[in-house]
Amino acid sequence: MKALKHPALQIGIGAIAGLVFGLIVGEWAANLKFVGDMFIRLIQMSIVPLVLASVIVATASMSGAGTGRIAFRTFKWMLGFSVVAAFLAWGLSALIKPGAGMVFDGELEPTLEQEAADTTGWQDTLLNFVSKNVFEAMSTASMVPIIIFALLFGVALRIHINTSGDDRVLTFIDQIQQIVLTMIRLVMYIAPIGVFCLLAPLAGDVGLSVVSTALKYLGTTALGVAILFVLFVVVVTARTRLNPWKLPGKLVEQTAIAVTTTSSAVTFPTVLKNTVEKVGVSQKVANFTLSIGLTMGSYGAVLNYMIVVMFLAQAGRVELTIGDIALGMALAILLNMGTITVPGGFPVVATFLATSLDLPLEAIGLLIAVDWFAGIFRTFLNVNGDTFVAMLVANADDEIDREVYNGTKAVVSEEIDVSAFVDVMAKADATD
Repeated sequence: MKALKHPALQIGIGAIAGLVFGLIVGEWAANLKFVGDMFIRLIQMSIVPLVLASVIVATASMSGAGTGRIAFRTFKWMLGFSVVAAFLAWGLSALIKPGAGMVFDGELEPTLEQEAADTTGWQDTLLNFVSKNVFEAMSTASMVPIIIFALLFGVALRIHINTSGDDRVLTFIDQIQQIVLTMIRLVMYIAPIGVFCLLAPLAGDVGLSVVSTALKYLGTTALGVAILFVLFVVVVTARTRLNPWKLPGKLVEQTAIAVTTTSSAVTFPTVLKNTVEKVGVSQKVANFTLSIGLTMGSYGAVLNYMIVVMFLAQAGRVELTIGDIALGMALAILLNMGTITVPGGFPVVATFLATSLDLPLEAIGLLIAVDWFAGIFRTFLNVNGDTFVAMLVANADDEIDREVYNGTKAVVSEEIDVSAFVDVMAKADATD
């Protein structure tokens, strides 16, 4: 009975019940659609203040710590693999078309047709990234101008704090962020009902093809994760010249924890221990790189978020421009790199991406329904990708003990204070 209290299980039960109910009652299930739409709107209304506060707090809190050679190499590899993940997701989604099986008879977002007709050159697109009135941008949920404003405001606030020593504004905005997060947690209590009412009309309208569409989405994500994993192994092998056939035995323990808990935070102590004791990465490099990777090394999340963008566009028959695709990639990477903190789980992330790119929201319920499975793929790559990056960073400074890697020498990692990583663990679980 205790397991039934887990939010993910409750959402899963609501999703399955919604699909079954919709398939049984057929078109009548459309009467429940307004409840699902209300659930999505409750999430949507929190996104603008959440993103605004999160970006300001993240930017204004940067104090210049973590600089140096190790930091540069860590960020270089993490950003590089994140970009590769975004491009791979775009390519696979364009090839497999996971959302193409969904066909909506209802009207799409009112702004979609207008924006398609008003498409202008790249200069105007860039110009529109900066709003003349940030309050107008907030009222229309124009996310890019909001993010640009928040970044500039955060930088200015950091300068103000450095010169005056007064951090009251930062504290105030941080409190706003925490309150909005509490709002989202309250909304998520009704997520099982919301998902039920989203999927029942969808199943009643589309029928059994909703199942094959979900499998195509998961298949695209799984294939992308497999390709990225192989790419990681190839790059690590080429750079370190270590035997790749020894890697599975070193990763099996953390992989088992990752796929059973779908939590990078829960797996973190095991990853740190194994990276030092089994892989041979020095404690210094492991401590820095893995703690940064906990929130900024979510390559599985980047891959999955970009697939979500493509899925929603294909499901709603929306033709994405090159600019839209580039923006989708940028948002997926920003979510990964921690600039935009969007906790609250996958429903918030999917709604944020759809709102930012003016994509239809009808299919989000289906993505939520199968997100536990997608979370397994994301966490698998997030966790093992961090170990691979630590190996690449350590190799550049000869900080890998090859005797430890080859099993001819034993070392013991330092005990870590898990409480020191509470904040980054929470952010890591948001991306999982």
